[in-house]
Amino acid sequence: MKSPCTKVCQIDQRTKLCLGCYRTLDEIATWGSMTSEGRERVMSDLDRRRLDREAS
Repeated sequence: MKSPCTKVCQIDQRTKLCLGCYRTLDEIATWGSMTSEGRERVMSDLDRRRLDREAS
């Protein structure tokens, strides 16, 4: 199963996103039970989340 995890597990208190993979805690917790379509939706949004955080 493909995963964006980078083993850098630190949650940004402002955005509530992991600073390693840019997923939410809920997304991390449910990753294994998500459908492949659900995981792809999350994966497609990660670059935008990273860029948004870096811009702020």
